[in-house]
This record gives sequence, structure tokens and C-alpha cells, in this order.
Amino acid sequence: MTTLQPPAAVGHQSAGPPARRPRRSWTGWGFIGPFVLVFALVFLAPLAYSIYLSLFRTRLIGGTSFVGLDNYQQALQDGQFWDGVLRVGLFLLIQVPIMLGLALLVALAIDSGRLYGKDFFRISVFLPYAVPAVVAALMWGFMYGPRFGLVGDINDAFGVRLPDPLSSDLILASIGNIVTWEFVGYNMLIFYSALRVVPHSLYEAAEIDGAGQWRVIAAIKLPAIRGALVIATIFSIIGSFQLFNEPAILQKLAPNAITTDYTPNYYTYSLSFSGQQHNYSATVAIVMGVITMVVAYVVQLRGMRKGA
Repeated sequence: MTTLQPPAAVGHQSAGPPARRPRRSWTGWGFIGPFVLVFALVFLAPLAYSIYLSLFRTRLIGGTSFVGLDNYQQALQDGQFWDGVLRVGLFLLIQVPIMLGLALLVALAIDSGRLYGKDFFRISVFLPYAVPAVVAALMWGFMYGPRFGLVGDINDAFGVRLPDPLSSDLILASIGNIVTWEFVGYNMLIFYSALRVVPHSLYEAAEIDGAGQWRVIAAIKLPAIRGALVIATIFSIIGSFQLFNEPAILQKLAPNAITTDYTPNYYTYSLSFSGQQHNYSATVAIVMGVITMVVAYVVQLRGMRKGA
């Protein structure tokens, strides 16, 4: 008698050893580890310490105590701080377009190929950027001097009386002239580098279509360097909000025109090193950093939207 065996289970596989999970490789961290360490020490640690300082207040009686957000409330109601913010805001609204316009004009002139000695002009325009900001402010400050500088020499030589660049009415424009002189070459180099990577096929097509120089600039060059324009604008905005060297140097030459709260950065410096208000100084610096970040981000969004 034959015994029927049950059929083998279809699709049944013998159980083997469990699959081993791949070992995590730490090779990538070996490459980015030095950067992460430097970034944490140079950027994150000072930022965290500034936030920590801003939550405390040091009093003559009672020492240092935790005050929470009281310092931020004081900063938001500080008229001296907001006067400085409005001053640098006016500064960037006037100075930044002039500076970027001049840099773009020089970059287009050098890139056109019709400028004789373009290498000389490129180096000459860029050279002021190599001058340290402190040296540039001192040099221009002495030229502005109505008694001992270039303005005073012109007044004595021609018997005229030029407006005093160090007066309260003209000091902001004088600072703008120094900053423009310093950074036109830097922004020119950004624009010129972007122009050099524009495909020559676009120029050849425009030449075949009979487009003139102005048409080429409007239809090819400016759209091609839109990203560089946005980047230069953001850098210039950040630099304007960080304005410090020029007012700090010129303050010795024009004490009646430049006060210790002339710009937010100068105000922060004065609070910390002259007033010994380290906690409130850290608070003002953080608030100013947030304002700068918001304005730069809005400009970036608008630039990207227009470029889409």
C-alpha cells in the first residue's frame, strides 16, 4: 500500500542566516570634520555665547542676573540704535546703487574689447580694494581736512571756500565716497568674471541678427550676469549694515559730526568697550544681525524670482 506524501509547500525557501546590515562608513566625516570643527569654533560658539550674554544684565549693585528678554525689549525701544539703523539704511539706498552702477559700467567697458589698455584699467580700478579699510579712511580723512588736507590746500590756493566734507551735513556722503572708492573694483571683478563665461555663440547670433552694442548689453549681457548682480547686491547690503571702520576712523577728525552711535556696529563697539555694557552690546549685535539677515534674504528672493 502506497502512502501519499503531502506536497511540498510551494515557494518555501530554507531559512538562512539573517542579512548583515552594511557597516556605516565614516570616511566622509574625515573630509568634512576639519571644516565642521572650525565652523563650530569660529561661528557657532561666538553666536551661542552672544545669545547667552544677551539674557543677562550686570548691575553695579547685585552683580550679574538673568533678565530673559528684557535686553531685547530695551533694544527695540532704543532711539539711538534705530537712528543708526535708519542712517545705514539711507546710506545703502544711495551708495549701493551708485557703487554697483559704476562697477557694472567699468566691467562692460572692459569686456567690450574696445577699451585700449584694458588690463591696466582693470588693475587700476581693482587696486583700491587692496588698500586696508583703515588706511583708506585715514587717507581720505586727511584729504577731507579743511585746515590741513586737500580741501584746505584748494581753499588757500584759489581763495575759495569749498564745503567741508567733515561737516554734519556731508559726512555721510563723504563716507559713501570712501566706501565706493574701495569696493567698485571688487564688484567690477565679480561682474567681469560673470561676463567672461557668457557663451560666444550668443554674441555670434546677435551679430548675425544685426544687433548693436546696446542691444547686446540689454538682451544678452545683463540677463547673463543677473545672478552676479544679486550676489553683489547682497554683499553690499551686508557691508552697509556692518559699516564701522570709516566712521570709527573719521570720528577723531569730525567729533561733532560722528557720534559713538552713528552706526549700529559703532554703537555696539562703544557699548562694549567704552560703556562696559557687554550684555546689552551683545543684544544690539544680535538684533542687527537678524535685521541684516531678513533684508538680505528678501533681496535674494526677489532677485531669484526675477531671474526665473
